[in-house]
Amino acid sequence: MKEKKNKGFLRFTHTLSYSLSGIKSAWKFEESFRQEMILFIILTPVACLIGVEMIDFIVLIGSLWFLLIVELINSSIEAVVDRVGLEYNHLSKRAKDIGSAAVMLAIILTIFIWFVVIYYRHIT
Repeated sequence: MKEKKNKGFLRFTHTLSYSLSGIKSAWKFEESFRQEMILFIILTPVACLIGVEMIDFIVLIGSLWFLLIVELINSSIEAVVDRVGLEYNHLSKRAKDIGSAAVMLAIILTIFIWFVVIYYRHIT
């Protein structure tokens, strides 16, 4: 028998509940997520000061949101890999390394975006 799926607003509230649970789990178990979230909280007001135009603010904050999203995806990959087994497996290592590489690229992109906005808006 097929399970009845929620529709409309009830589905949205369940989805929101699951998403908030995921953020709470990431905060509780993932140090990297906590560090990046603290960075997000600190840099958001800085983006208000740095951003000369609205697009500056959107790009600066967007890069931080992107970093958090990539970190959440990486954390979920690591959780699934660890769930499958803690013994060494080259495919597990590859999955974790690729997820880590995605986070590193997101960090580099964020730094690049912040540098470019600061440089072109305040130095030139």
